[in-house]
Amino acid sequence: MADLETLKSALDAIADPAGTGGLLSSGRATAPRLADGVAGIILDVTGLSQAQRQALNAEVEAQLKQLPGVAEVRIAMTSEKRVRPIIAIASGKGGVGKSTLSTNLAVALGRQGFRPGLVDADIYGPSQPLLTGSEDKKPEAEGQKLIAVETPIGVPLLSMGHLVRPGQAIAWRGPMAGNALGQLIDAEWGPVDLLVADMPPGTGDVQLSMVQKHKPAGAVIVSTPQDLALIDATRAIDLFNTAGVPIIGLIENMAGYVCPHCGEVSDPFGSGGAEAAARALGVDFLGRIPLDIEIRTSSDAGKPPAAGEGPHARVFDQIAARIADWVRQKGS
Repeated sequence: MADLETLKSALDAIADPAGTGGLLSSGRATAPRLADGVAGIILDVTGLSQAQRQALNAEVEAQLKQLPGVAEVRIAMTSEKRVRPIIAIASGKGGVGKSTLSTNLAVALGRQGFRPGLVDADIYGPSQPLLTGSEDKKPEAEGQKLIAVETPIGVPLLSMGHLVRPGQAIAWRGPMAGNALGQLIDAEWGPVDLLVADMPPGTGDVQLSMVQKHKPAGAVIVSTPQDLALIDATRAIDLFNTAGVPIIGLIENMAGYVCPHCGEVSDPFGSGGAEAAARALGVDFLGRIPLDIEIRTSSDAGKPPAAGEGPHARVFDQIAARIADWVRQKGS
């Protein structure tokens, strides 16, 4: 007949999925109970993915049922709600390459030591399934929560693009879009410790829901160099400032085009405007992303250049390093 010490030894012989010893010594499991052949266990599954939870449940049940006198194993799982910092990637207008930038920055932040997740907060115009090569994926649910989709680029994602058929228009009023955003953010993200939110352009209902209900840790503003885009970027900065969301900095996208034939550099959208605007607004300038067809074609194919080792990867790495430093200083 098994006793409590035998149960404890069996539990501690099972490795914590987080790699921190046995289930008891790591604090993953509480002291077991045993009565009338029923073993009761409480497992703290904070930080574990759904697959890890299911595997751990099955392993605990299998191991304890082997003990003499244990006829049934009852396992209760608890989890603390994790507060993950959200980095909003925003712009005042469309067409500045914000979604492509969001995907590549999420990948680059992963190379900086974070475990990022990607929220496609552009409810009406989701594009992240294409950019992450996950168009054929559908999220599962755990109770009332969606489970983030694993993508080929190694960054978990949730997007309305996973929930509606391709090309379907999402004709929702503001409150419905705000509720949808909440479901994407308050989902089951597993071990993710940072969320990158690809925001819709402008300063409308979804943006207000984000800053009021979910309070990003900081915002990165994306602009092209021309005056019109900079005017709209200034509006986006004003929205976040008014809501008390810190501005991490400004990125100048599509900055300079290098001719693949002659090597000459031209600036179809101007040059240096975003850096000058950042200086005038008193915010940090995070860097420039060149106008290059390779960035567009690779990203559209679900293979973001930030995942590689070429010159474009280094550009994203440099910007991500500055964002990572900001996040770590904010959390210190």
